[in-house]
Amino acid sequence: MKNVEKISIETDFIKLDSLLKYAALVGTGGEAKYAISEGMVSVNGEVCTMRGKKIYPGDKVAFDGYRLEVEKK
Repeated sequence: MKNVEKISIETDFIKLDSLLKYAALVGTGGEAKYAISEGMVSVNGEVCTMRGKKIYPGDKVAFDGYRLEVEKK
């Protein structure tokens, strides 16, 4: 597992698929949709298959060996 990368957002939340694109872990929305629907992404330690899940500051997302922590800008 790689180090935790902090991702700053200006809004109150970001949707999970958008977060993966914003953090450049996937190249397209289609890749994000596939990874999430296949159970490859976890939010706060639990597998999440809802691509529209709202991710708030303080939430932790893991995918493909990367760990992201969302914070408010």
